[in-house]
Amino acid sequence: MARPLSVTVLRCRTSDRTPGGARGAESLGLALDPEARLVGTPGNAHIADWADDLRDSRGCLLEAGGQLEDALAAGRFPILTASDCSICLTTLPVLARRRADAWVLWLDAHGDFNSPETTPSGFLGGMCLAAACGVWDSGLGAGLDPGRVVMCGVRDVDPGERVLLETRGVGLVERPGDLADHLRDLPVYVHLDLDVLDPAVMPATFPAPGGLSDGGLRTLLAEVADAADLIGVEITAFPAPERARRVATIVEPLLPAAGD
Repeated sequence: MARPLSVTVLRCRTSDRTPGGARGAESLGLALDPEARLVGTPGNAHIADWADDLRDSRGCLLEAGGQLEDALAAGRFPILTASDCSICLTTLPVLARRRADAWVLWLDAHGDFNSPETTPSGFLGGMCLAAACGVWDSGLGAGLDPGRVVMCGVRDVDPGERVLLETRGVGLVERPGDLADHLRDLPVYVHLDLDVLDPAVMPATFPAPGGLSDGGLRTLLAEVADAADLIGVEITAFPAPERARRVATIVEPLLPAAGD
């Protein structure tokens, strides 16, 4: 049954460290849908401790979860764009509550699975998936089974974070070509941090060499869209608004799934 798209741009501050994040989220969202819903206004990008960001960005983070909740309740195919991965503090608990059968495909250069005890940077965006999985209490909910998370493209992981990933049973597919078979016929929500691309292809706030090419990512997304039952997408960490059309073309394979 066809599901209409619901594209939402979160311009408000999550844990933005560079001013390009909100502009990138807006330009990409509008490239995907000129009638995308624009939420909030860009905040003041700056480096802050995770606890300060968690407090100051609470309204924006709650808005992210609310937008996903509304789209799923209405039977729409949600696509959210935001400055960084912190939105999953609320989106993934909402997903777990509404779709307990869902799997999360985590496409990112980083695991974002630190806790307040393991984080070397103090960055909220590097701790968000762990919170959604209940590793630490963000005060914004949890409930996502880490055994239903499948990572690909992750290549920059802190030592304490690696221990948490292994002990909590998060899945890792090292060969992108194997991903479609791993997710075949499963209901999948895609978290796409664009630093999964190699920094030679796309600038990143936290660059990690050895990432995917733009063609490689497009091929991976096409294979996943063909194999899995996609139920939604969130796209983060795009600090280059002038490249919005190019990125919209890369992620285009995800869009037809909304109408299947």
